[in-house]
Amino acid sequence: MSIAFVVDRFGNRFGGAEAYGVALMRELAAAGHRITVFAREYDPACDLKLPFHPLRIGRRWPSWIRVYLFARQAARATATGFDIVHSHMNGWCGDVEVIHVTPVRYRWRVQPMARLKRLLSFASPRVRTYLGLESRRVAPRPGHRVVAVSHLIAHQLARAYGFAQENIPVIAPGVALEAPVSPARRRQARQALGLPAAGTLCLLVARNPMRKGLPTVLSALSRLPDDVLLLVVGANAASRDCVALAPAAVRARVHLVSETSRVAPYYQAADLYVHPTLNDSFGMAPLEAMAFGLPVVLSPAPWCGFAQYVRDQQDALVLSHPERADELAQAIGRLRSDAALRDRLRAGMQAVLARHAWPQVARQYLALYDAVLAERGLRPNPAANTPVSPDIP
Repeated sequence: MSIAFVVDRFGNRFGGAEAYGVALMRELAAAGHRITVFAREYDPACDLKLPFHPLRIGRRWPSWIRVYLFARQAARATATGFDIVHSHMNGWCGDVEVIHVTPVRYRWRVQPMARLKRLLSFASPRVRTYLGLESRRVAPRPGHRVVAVSHLIAHQLARAYGFAQENIPVIAPGVALEAPVSPARRRQARQALGLPAAGTLCLLVARNPMRKGLPTVLSALSRLPDDVLLLVVGANAASRDCVALAPAAVRARVHLVSETSRVAPYYQAADLYVHPTLNDSFGMAPLEAMAFGLPVVLSPAPWCGFAQYVRDQQDALVLSHPERADELAQAIGRLRSDAALRDRLRAGMQAVLARHAWPQVARQYLALYDAVLAERGLRPNPAANTPVSPDIP
């Protein structure tokens, strides 16, 4: 079938939601479906080359106006010529709308907040625009599905809009299975990346490390021996400033790497993965870490949606709160010293990985597409094609 995929930016280096889209479209393209990407940007380093239709929005506009203009352009560009429009963006163009983050209405109308702040939100054009776009996005209509990437998001949608939670499809992100990383391969990866050969290397991969718990990790590091190191991939200005304020003994053990499309070598170099996130509707990075055989320490729900998919002490170590640096330090210490615990977690994570394989995720979406088309009384059109002359990155 012919599928229009709508996303803000297409590429692995842009974040978890974007990496989700790349991996899913890779599976669908490999199965013979015709994919056209509609986005502001297509990462030239992306190893998946698909027809690309750029949606250009001037930077002179405030962010909330840019979101509206993007939604309008996307709706016009995908109005005809496709069997399915699959969208990861706020707006109204999608036949299948995938919700990756806390719903706007849940955040502004359900979650507790200061009374004055809530009252002011009713007059805010920014909040009203986001609420209006989301309301139109999730409004029930024939041949339309709203998909949550975690049970946490499904619960929030149900609370925000009065939907029956059991009627909201949940299709969690997938993961590609990787070859086991031997000690020799880990040493080679560290050498190639210029990292210390000795010591326990903790890894944090994030587009915004501050939101994924970097301050908590630094605090935990100060409680641990000097041979416990931290590697942060995706370091931005805020995270560099945060590290610069840490004690010198901690700073010396932190290695910062800027945003990159090639994260596999860093997973191969690490000993364990830390994810005391403050806000993750799912959390693809700890799942990817499991694919490389790394023991994982993560926040509980509702701070991390992925925590709902693992068993504490069996598949991963789950903190009681994302800011409990003492618990994180204790968990890292246990993983360093307890080989039986590491083996138990690696055995448990195999079932987690099996449930989240990308081919299984793609099958779930194809079944959803079929249901949408059947509801509209249509079948996939073999002749359907993109109505634009796409660029090929």
